[in-house]
Amino acid sequence: MSRTYRLAKEGGWILSGQISSVIGSLVLVRVLTGYLEPSEYGHLALGLTFASLINQLVMVGLIAGIGRFYSIAVEEGAFSSYISSSIRLLVIAISVVIGVSVLLVAALFFFGYMRWIGLVLAALILSIFSGCSSALNAVQVAARERRTAALLSGVDAGLKIVFSVGAIVLFGPSGTSVIIGYAASSLLVMVLQFFFLQFLSNINGGKVKELAGWSRRIWIYAMPFSAWGIFTWAQQASDRWALQNFSDSDEVGLYAVIFQLGWVPIGVATSFITSSLLPILYTRSGSLLDHAKNISVHNTTLFFTKLAIAITLLVFIGTIFLHQWIFALLVSGKYQSVSYLLPWMILAGGCFSAGQILALKLMSEMKTTNMISVKITTASLSAIMCFVGAYTRHGEKLFEALLSREEMAAAEDLGDYYRVPPDLRDLNYGKFIEQGETKITEAVDYNSHNTARLDVAGMQALLMKLRFMQAITQGKQAEPEE
Repeated sequence: MSRTYRLAKEGGWILSGQISSVIGSLVLVRVLTGYLEPSEYGHLALGLTFASLINQLVMVGLIAGIGRFYSIAVEEGAFSSYISSSIRLLVIAISVVIGVSVLLVAALFFFGYMRWIGLVLAALILSIFSGCSSALNAVQVAARERRTAALLSGVDAGLKIVFSVGAIVLFGPSGTSVIIGYAASSLLVMVLQFFFLQFLSNINGGKVKELAGWSRRIWIYAMPFSAWGIFTWAQQASDRWALQNFSDSDEVGLYAVIFQLGWVPIGVATSFITSSLLPILYTRSGSLLDHAKNISVHNTTLFFTKLAIAITLLVFIGTIFLHQWIFALLVSGKYQSVSYLLPWMILAGGCFSAGQILALKLMSEMKTTNMISVKITTASLSAIMCFVGAYTRHGEKLFEALLSREEMAAAEDLGDYYRVPPDLRDLNYGKFIEQGETKITEAVDYNSHNTARLDVAGMQALLMKLRFMQAITQGKQAEPEE
């Protein structure tokens, strides 16, 4: 089999896997936005940040290390030791996740955040299953088993849709239900990954020995990923939590849809390049003793980084003109108002992905420690900018105050409106300061941020109370309201 044919075949399988992932994610967005209100979609996005936290702190480094050492293990004839050590490290990682889960749930219970416990538990279970599945998939990718990786990618995309809808039907339309569906999908894919792993074991064989040595080598490579993991997570999750802190879950849900349509597809398209490059770069680098091969790795990485940037710019320009059509096709109507932000999300995702491709050079040269300062600095700046941007939205107030807390302390709630009596207090402040009057300090402002907000259906119902709107819908001549 010629090298060109083999590379074309591998590329075809990678492309099919990435296409199935993109199609699956887009269909999933369409389905979930039909079931979930923006607030629940926001809760889903926030819940997934807990799974992302565990993955960044515990799993991402192991996944990278397991993938990197496959070619070395095969070269040294120690595949069985490598696999046994990898599984051993995953078991340790799962134990750590379980311990963190217990502490986190206890903290939520202690501080009274009861409504978050189910969501967080589902997210942590998802992090275990998806992390193990990704680690096993890293072995398949490193072994250049493109067909297996592509098939399982397509299966995962389809199962997420099926299990998410099933969970919504069983438990109701909520972010927790969707994450339960994601976890069920990841569990089944993980089982399939173990099944296909047996074929690699039969091919490579080798005796199990020196487990501690392999575990140590993988861990040393993986440790820098965990060192900057909390900063990477802050970079990835700060946008959602900044919006939640300075706005509400509805805004988080709208943002999450833009993110899934903009950042995720361009990221998947770029991961097509990384999936193709990683095993090739690892194989070329080998033990890093051949200078000519190291130069080849450098040139190859630089070329594909430039290619990623070019693709990003083309897609950015295209979506400037097509964003409304894309949203009309892929998203429920209640999310249409934010379509104009899609091109900018694509630009941001593409630039980030290009940086990830550029980092492959250091990963293939096993210089992950050199990436720590850069990763931490860029992630920290990104997180800070997200909070600054969410707090200081140009030309826009966060809310309008309708009643001050002093007025709310004396106001009478009459159902559809508040009655505020005149302020007849004298200038004797003793009873408010020395004697400890608490009504004003306990009251909160009544404003447009904490009042009941009308959704599209609510606004329609309100407008239909007007006689001229009723006349228009009935095909009659509309008389202006007096």
